[in-house]
Amino acid sequence: MKNIAIFASGSGTNAQKLMEYFSNSKTAKVKIILSNKADAFVLERATKFSVTTIVFDRDDLYIKGKVLKILIDNNIEIIVLAGFLWLVPVEILRHYPDRIVNIHPALLPDYGGKGMYGSRVHKAVLENKEKESGISIHYVNEKYDEGSIIFQARCEVKPDDTPESLAGRIHKMEHKYYPVIVEKLIMEAQNDSRS
Repeated sequence: MKNIAIFASGSGTNAQKLMEYFSNSKTAKVKIILSNKADAFVLERATKFSVTTIVFDRDDLYIKGKVLKILIDNNIEIIVLAGFLWLVPVEILRHYPDRIVNIHPALLPDYGGKGMYGSRVHKAVLENKEKESGISIHYVNEKYDEGSIIFQARCEVKPDDTPESLAGRIHKMEHKYYPVIVEKLIMEAQNDSRS
């Protein structure tokens, strides 16, 4: 049984889908949710699944090394970002090579980078009159949204779309694919370690 840590900063709908998906899994479980915001709704969602929550600040993450210690102490094997807006520090990246994943609400490399999150992404897609958008699940590196892409799914951008209507379709895709792809990565890692 592999232990998952989820990093989240906001409402936590993707985190909830991951907790639901892995609640009956024999492959992995969500062991902890870490947030840089004490009032993030994701923390309430976690309590419903009896998942431990930890709130940390910038110093804990970047200077004191507390977050890495928490991950090690909890035997975390994979880190999943779900609406987490800070860069992951190099020490954590080094400790978890190809074991930190993120989801982005657009088809990377387009519409990624610092400041491109949530409705900002969908507004930019619509302003540029794109014909399609989608989701990208990717490994995390030291730059925003630049890690290797693991999986993408596409959807049509409709002529009458608003940022909200497009976001609704993108969220459904995130909820459908993110847990499945995370599980696939965990199973591939297990198979690699056995061979």
